[in-house]
Amino acid sequence: MKKLAIFASGTGSNAAKIIDFFSVPEKQIQVALIVCNNSNAGVLQIASKNFIPTLIIHKEQFINGNAYLPQLKQLEIDFIVLAGFLWKIPQKLIEAFPNKIINIHPALLPKYGGKGMYGDNVHKAVIENKETQSGITIHFVNEQYDEGEIIFQTSCNIDEKDTAKTLAKKIHELEHKHFSKVIEQIISK
Repeated sequence: MKKLAIFASGTGSNAAKIIDFFSVPEKQIQVALIVCNNSNAGVLQIASKNFIPTLIIHKEQFINGNAYLPQLKQLEIDFIVLAGFLWKIPQKLIEAFPNKIINIHPALLPKYGGKGMYGDNVHKAVIENKETQSGITIHFVNEQYDEGEIIFQTSCNIDEKDTAKTLAKKIHELEHKHFSKVIEQIISK
């Protein structure tokens, strides 16, 4: 059984889909921990409802301290998934989990990636630039924002009437449809 930690900062819609996907007995992957940097985040309620332990982290210890490695090792975490986690991953964590940290980004990288490019910021930029397509990118995490090796991409069309809000809905549908399956493929290799 492989143990997965989900790092999230917000409502946790992707985390909920991942938890549901891996909750069936025949899956050989278990969501063993939710790591969050926001004590008011909705993802913590999802974790509680599913009896999944949580770890609230603080920026100074995460970035300049031990990156919470002892806690991850104690729980025998094999893989980390970033599902709406808004902090940069420190080098210590990347070195401890080489090619075992993946992120989902709400755009077709390398476009619309980097510092500050998350959530509505991405969708607004895509709409303002009159793109005809957007999508999701699932990638390994390295020391640079959104520059790790791309694992999977899929796209959706953008209509002239689309707004950042309607585009966000399309992107969420893609995330919910594909993220768990790609996680399973990567971990099962």
